[in-house]
Amino acid sequence: MDCLNIHQSESLVRWIADIEGIAFDTLGVKGQSGILQSMSTRAQFLANPQHKVVFHFTPKHCSWLNQVEIWFSILTRKLLSRGSFSSQADLKQQILNFIDYFNQKLARPFQWTFKGKLLAA
Repeated sequence: MDCLNIHQSESLVRWIADIEGIAFDTLGVKGQSGILQSMSTRAQFLANPQHKVVFHFTPKHCSWLNQVEIWFSILTRKLLSRGSFSSQADLKQQILNFIDYFNQKLARPFQWTFKGKLLAA
């Protein structure tokens, strides 16, 4: 997910802590101490791979929507632009079939290639 403040909120940390069985009194105080001290400490807590729910934060220069746009581009190029559909039900079924095929044969994690801006010395 992107790095918006709402995705590193105190309430989100408390929700994950509740799922994990972590006592709220051990989280600290927002803006002062512990996990709740800052956005970076909250993000670090949320990204802990040992939790049942793990958040993966995307680089600031991109959006999760980019990944959705890539998926719809693949769907359009591989199915929709060449397809012939006799009804909405047929279109729906062909899309569902393509999703199954894509997930089994073509799906790969998208690799981040952007390393960040080079800072002038």
